[in-house]
Amino acid sequence: MQSLSSLRCGLATALLACAACCIASSAWAFPPYRSTDADTADPGTLEVRLGLLGIAREDQDNTYASPLLRINLGLPRSFELVSEFAYLPEEESVGDAAVGFKWIPLRRSFSVGVETLALLPVSSDDDGAGVESQLLATFGEDPLRLHLNAGGFYDARPADAEHGWRASALAEYQWGRFRPGLELFAKQVESEPVRVEAGPGIIIQVGPIDLRTALHVGLTSEAPDLVGSFWLSWKWPIW
Repeated sequence: MQSLSSLRCGLATALLACAACCIASSAWAFPPYRSTDADTADPGTLEVRLGLLGIAREDQDNTYASPLLRINLGLPRSFELVSEFAYLPEEESVGDAAVGFKWIPLRRSFSVGVETLALLPVSSDDDGAGVESQLLATFGEDPLRLHLNAGGFYDARPADAEHGWRASALAEYQWGRFRPGLELFAKQVESEPVRVEAGPGIIIQVGPIDLRTALHVGLTSEAPDLVGSFWLSWKWPIW
């Protein structure tokens, strides 16, 4: 039993180390959504969310991402280590990367916390790193929950450093094995027009695995016409 526990811990450490080297931005914070909840994984539980496909369509051009990956590790005292990764197969390069933490000090029917991510360099052309931080709130209990996020970011990786804000609202309804949701997402980079998207998603429990998918449409000229993704998700107790 001790050797099995050691093997699990070793594999988990390897996964997190790999994720820390090349992880994705918070574009898919709570797959298949951009919002995240004010909650953390149970201590000692590894959450793995594998995106099989992400697609964005803008002006009749499609951009694909596959695979996408989010690996979270629950820690005591309502902390969670967060790591994310996305790969752009057409460009044969990592699309974005981030690693950080989530902390939820208030966990009740009204939960409040914060998530902070380091935006990691993903190519030799990147000039630096960045940071993104959001306040998180979750209202209600099953079957209906509302998640609100708001925060800012500074990204020194491009040749011209970028800063801005992002905010989102996600309503979810638990109906047996099905959890449909509706999300509104907004983001602005410096003085550019605000990018606003909205659309439905659903999470379906199939045994130990969740199937997750969503489709958003752009509501402003700055936003893509369509954004969609499909994910698999599961949990793995490691201690």
